[in-house]
Amino acid sequence: MTFSPEECLMPDLCTPELRVQCLEGGVAWVRLHRPDATNALSLPLQAALSRAFTALAEEPRVRCIVLTGGEKVFAAGGDIKSMDGCGPIEIMQRHTERVWAPIERCPKPIIAAVCGYAFGGGAELAMHCDIILAGEGASFAQPEIRIGIMPGIGGTQRLVRAVGKFNAMRMLLSGRPVTAQEAQIMGLVSQVLPDDQVLTEAMNLATLIAAMPPLAVLQIKEVVLAGMDASLDAALMLERKANQLLFATRDQKEGMQAFIEKRKPRFEGR
Repeated sequence: MTFSPEECLMPDLCTPELRVQCLEGGVAWVRLHRPDATNALSLPLQAALSRAFTALAEEPRVRCIVLTGGEKVFAAGGDIKSMDGCGPIEIMQRHTERVWAPIERCPKPIIAAVCGYAFGGGAELAMHCDIILAGEGASFAQPEIRIGIMPGIGGTQRLVRAVGKFNAMRMLLSGRPVTAQEAQIMGLVSQVLPDDQVLTEAMNLATLIAAMPPLAVLQIKEVVLAGMDASLDAALMLERKANQLLFATRDQKEGMQAFIEKRKPRFEGR
């Protein structure tokens, strides 16, 4: 699989600050592109991400999405200049929850490929994803407290669910970054890789997931996310119902028959 940081294969979704490619094998590649601003999440960039994920969720060619900032930085946080001087009403009227909803609610798996800094909004963006692959030189932080504010797009809530209260409090109250290795130990990162292998491994993993039966992939993501905040009994019921539903799919019949016949299955998403 080949991909170019400067190329845009889905021009309707691309902006000067965002690159989007739909590649072979059912993989979409989304890259933040503000090299002169360490990929700070400006309002136009956030809006572009929202539009891109809205479209990718509906694009039948796409079965898995890789989100990256490139080889040197993921995203160094929110655009502070766009917040300086703002009052609470203006911040409220930005409705960031609506802007980020297409990423949060995307039914397709999202893999974050993190190299370099993932600070503030960058860390929160990574936590919107389903799998986080990090380079050995990557670091994560919620440094908002250092400028007199706090995370506002999930940093306090997703972080504590990922790493537990005590690790989350240390990061949130100190503003200090943690290394990729520390983040993996805490449960924030799925895998740590050499920096020059992160994007390749993310693409390989996305290609593997995209080749799985699409309805099973969608059901697994839906049940995992819905069950996280439910009681164990309720979550197990969701799992059973989703498992039962998949026995109505052609892919289930094809997968089991291919296993019995010792051949590669041909999944159609039906």
